[in-house]
Amino acid sequence: YFATGTSMTDLHFQYRISQPTISVIVRQVCKAIWNRMRQICFPTLTEEYWLKTAAEFYEKTNFPHCLGAIDGKHIRVVKPEKSGSLYFNYKNYFSLILLAMCDASYKFIFIDVGAYGKSSDSTVFKESVFFKTLTGNKMNIPPPQQSFTGLPETMPLCSSGTKHLAFQRTYSDLMQEKCSTARRNIECSFGILANKWRIFHRPLNVHLSLCEDIVKVCCLLHNFVRERDGFKIEDTLTVEGLFDLDASREQPTKKATKLRDKFADYFMSENGAVSWQMNRI
Repeated sequence: YFATGTSMTDLHFQYRISQPTISVIVRQVCKAIWNRMRQICFPTLTEEYWLKTAAEFYEKTNFPHCLGAIDGKHIRVVKPEKSGSLYFNYKNYFSLILLAMCDASYKFIFIDVGAYGKSSDSTVFKESVFFKTLTGNKMNIPPPQQSFTGLPETMPLCSSGTKHLAFQRTYSDLMQEKCSTARRNIECSFGILANKWRIFHRPLNVHLSLCEDIVKVCCLLHNFVRERDGFKIEDTLTVEGLFDLDASREQPTKKATKLRDKFADYFMSENGAVSWQMNRI
């Protein structure tokens, strides 16, 4: 059901099992997989884990102090009952939202499923469990530090999620390239997810609670398969069935702007620059 994207109606005719029975089976198996395997397939967030993840990100993307790449996608659904326009998004279809953060190996670190399709990216982020856990200091993120990357001062560890930056051109182009390189990890993760589990290639025509269970379990199985099976490079090039969120028009905070400028200065410095970076912008 997950891998082929076959509808329950088709499964009903193929296996001669009623659709209500198939729905019950899918729901029960989803809950069993989630309850049994979520502690195995998602990492335990410790300071050691974050430092290891940041080191891997720097090795693969040359972006220092990055704990992961974060983004959200619309998951198409058939209009939920009595939901009005809550799930109707700016692309003119109904959806719920998957917010996810991944590491440098395309495995999901954290997922949040179920936000209204009408919400912008900033609203989804601020109302997510991830944001509440982060602001509640419950993620065991190491304190700001100066590390092997050659940063001129102590810097906090952060996640890459910036799509649009606005400052002087050379810095802007360079930062766009650096952020794009780091953010590509989450785009690749979504691409692998959607192409491995083709249920995302069509709208989910099940109850909303089952939609959320399906998305969570597919993300869990994505991590399980990544540990054991690798991926096809062509799956990372396109994201079928998952669509970008509406970008917020909010201005960044002064703290975020200051941090952004510090990273920009670092990437233009002798310690942070790489020989080929100006050829990419």
